Amino acid sequence: MNVQQLKKLNMPETPGVYMFMAPVSAGGKESILYIGKASSLKDRVKSYFGDDILRTRGLHICNMVTLARTIEWIETDSALEALLLENRLIKKWKPRYNTKEKDDKSFNYVVITDEFFPRVLVVRGKNFNELRTTHYLPDGKAGKLQTIFGPFPHGALLREAMKIIRKIFPYRDACIPFEEGGSGKPCFNRQLYLCPGVCTGEISSEDYGKRIKELKLFFDGGKEKIIKNLEREMKESVRSLLFEKAGVLKKRIFALKHIKDISLVKDIPRENLTDKGIFRIEAYDVAHLIGTSRVGVMVVIENGEAKKSEYRMFNVRSKKMGDTDALREILERRFTHPEWKFPNLIIVDGGVAQLNVAEKTVDFNGLTLPVVSVVKDERHKPKNILGPREVVDNFERQILLANSEAHRFSLSRHVSARASSLKIKKNKNARGDRLIT
Repeated sequence: MNVQQLKKLNMPETPGVYMFMAPVSAGGKESILYIGKASSLKDRVKSYFGDDILRTRGLHICNMVTLARTIEWIETDSALEALLLENRLIKKWKPRYNTKEKDDKSFNYVVITDEFFPRVLVVRGKNFNELRTTHYLPDGKAGKLQTIFGPFPHGALLREAMKIIRKIFPYRDACIPFEEGGSGKPCFNRQLYLCPGVCTGEISSEDYGKRIKELKLFFDGGKEKIIKNLEREMKESVRSLLFEKAGVLKKRIFALKHIKDISLVKDIPRENLTDKGIFRIEAYDVAHLIGTSRVGVMVVIENGEAKKSEYRMFNVRSKKMGDTDALREILERRFTHPEWKFPNLIIVDGGVAQLNVAEKTVDFNGLTLPVVSVVKDERHKPKNILGPREVVDNFERQILLANSEAHRFSLSRHVSARASSLKIKKNKNARGDRLIT
């Protein structure tokens, strides 16, 4: 296959799985030479036709590309789902150029233990049968395994994927269940909402079993079925006036529909992480004068350019005086708008306190995306950027641009809000009301 043939395919720039197809055999059978995943199918497959393919991928992959008749693909909603689909397809079809890459290495597997409150763990092994026969777990204990997913060749990528999955499907990995003699104190992961409360007795074995079934279904590609089940359960909760439960279910549905997995993107330029090659940054700022006329703003930067048509202003309703309270409010209100496009990166103005509030609000809303904060000096000039170092290093210019634009916009909106407030007070004073300055 060559570059001209690739161009005719018109591959999309969305996440998915691609398959290099072998020439049709004499018997009319079609086989798969190689299966891979991508955050951008177009960009990833294009990389196989570069001049450096021999140096970067090796002779056997170079031969595979030459031999391939065409390329087929399956689009997914996220890079996370592409990772899981790739694993299932490789396991099913066993393409010869995928198996050639394995050699005698050991790989990572996700295992679910066969217990009253099953644990979900990542373990290493050379093959499926080895895990089935030894039952050796990371804590040094032997135990029966209920389900095994894998192998996953890239351990670091799998660990990042499990962080995303665990926020959507909290599970137990180490704590002792309350029903089995646990202390009843919340484990560390429970405090982070990554354990559903097995250790504290907050969740029954029946409800926890449903959670594990959902997790297994997600690994098997059943996201849409999970969403339908949750939507049905949410409607039943509303009819039963269980509004708090309905709210929790709504957040889980939202998280499944808006999986954010920037940490899994390793194969394309960072400017092309979203649909149609758009990298979207949202920056937030709060402005007020001694707690009065408080406004919060959201500005949008896409691929380094301000998108003013999508700027938003929020009149802060909270009676609390702190900037962190105002920031939490405007972020929560922003996440009630799923019709707005979602960002790849969130920027807030402030220090550790603002960063922590923003991260917790993002997590609480079931999202997985990086947050950074811009720290200012006494002259209100940027002096430091807090947050994931990889994100800061890759996007420093865009981060500073977005923060500066958010500050400018918040001040202009605050001035307008204060002018309107003073005008109202002056009108009241003209009628004999007391003017409060």
